[in-house]
Amino acid sequence: MKEKTVYICSNCGQDSPKWIGKCPSCGEWNTYVEEVVRKPAAGTRLGSGLEPVKSKPVILSEITGGNEPRIDMHDEELNRVLGGGLVPGSLVLLGGEPGIGKSTLVLQTVLRLPEKKILYVSGEESARQLKLRADRIRPNSSDCLIACETSLEQIYVNIKNTRPDLVIIDSIQTISTETIDSSPGSLVQVRECSASILKFAKQTNTPVILIGHINKEGSIAGPKVLEHIVDTVLQFEGDQHYMYRILRSTAELGIYEMRQDGLRQVSNPSELLLSQDHEGMSGVAIASAIEGVRPFLIETQALVSSAVYGNPQRSATGFDLRRMNMLLAVLEKRVGFKLAQKDVFLNIAGGLKVNDPAIDLSVISAILSSNMDAEVERDTCMAGEVGLSGEIRPVNRIEQRIGEAEKLGFKRILIPKHNLQGMDTKKLKIEIIPVRKVEEAFRALFG
Repeated sequence: MKEKTVYICSNCGQDSPKWIGKCPSCGEWNTYVEEVVRKPAAGTRLGSGLEPVKSKPVILSEITGGNEPRIDMHDEELNRVLGGGLVPGSLVLLGGEPGIGKSTLVLQTVLRLPEKKILYVSGEESARQLKLRADRIRPNSSDCLIACETSLEQIYVNIKNTRPDLVIIDSIQTISTETIDSSPGSLVQVRECSASILKFAKQTNTPVILIGHINKEGSIAGPKVLEHIVDTVLQFEGDQHYMYRILRSTAELGIYEMRQDGLRQVSNPSELLLSQDHEGMSGVAIASAIEGVRPFLIETQALVSSAVYGNPQRSATGFDLRRMNMLLAVLEKRVGFKLAQKDVFLNIAGGLKVNDPAIDLSVISAILSSNMDAEVERDTCMAGEVGLSGEIRPVNRIEQRIGEAEKLGFKRILIPKHNLQGMDTKKLKIEIIPVRKVEEAFRALFG
């Protein structure tokens, strides 16, 4: 076996024959780490332990399409985030902080699938620990095959002997292959094992779920290329001090509540994200947001106070701080509110992180409400993106946003004027207030 040393960027996976300070690929500093790579000698092969399928080009029109059925996971939130169920032959990466509930989510899901033969490969916990957790989640549950193993080659032996319908690997950072002389969890091991498992999934049409930890920056631990090897990346996030957990894909979002007996699906997140009563309180505004294709109402809370120290503080939880600073500049320049010498704190209730630009209007309304110490009426919600010239820009899926507000009993909703074009408002029971500029919205809210 030939040995060589390479330096690999821990951020993006770019390799180099020598150590360099700044990665030329991603631009990060001091991310290169040394790895010993043993090149397999002639005749040895790292793969899925299966014979390679010799393929030849095929004309697109000759390929039979067929609507391949997805695997129902018996979990509405998980099915939604996966786009309707698990695709056969897909490789799914579930990432999250240690202790957030990744293993619990996967274990309670596989215990709901008695009709499938499932192999659960645990590299972190013993079989006894898994049994204790399974009994807590679902006593007298159906059996699934448990293998406590960290060797990739031995995992393939177990797969060959059991022929499962679904494979779970918990976690990818603990798995190693003998063909590479490097410790488990290293960049080379994670990358090579993932590539081999992907090859196995595609050749046998067996879906595989990998569990992976994330680092302090919030990205998947190991090389960034791991996210490009897999078909789907799911992020499981939430604050350990809150009982709510969010399962997020690129376009969808599922919400769970952590309980003693596992994770409970939250089918109506709007009721969860709104506090029971905020009557008489300033600095609270309700936004109609959309994450993926799912509408829900969230509570934006703001606190504006005189700066005690020299530099005013700006803090945002669950919202982009740079965007909040931009909105404060719009308030100062376009509306004339002087907030330069005020501390501004912003919070999205429920521990949620929101990227929808349509909550801009509720953010500035909450800030202004706190600054004036005037309450926003509790039966009013809003949706609208704020532009740099103080205009309220149109947002997408306005009918769904209005429908969610109406369903929860809100009486009025502020929407961008441009969104009214082509909309039939006669059937709606909720009052629609179209606004074109920030000043119009403030007049409608505060008189």
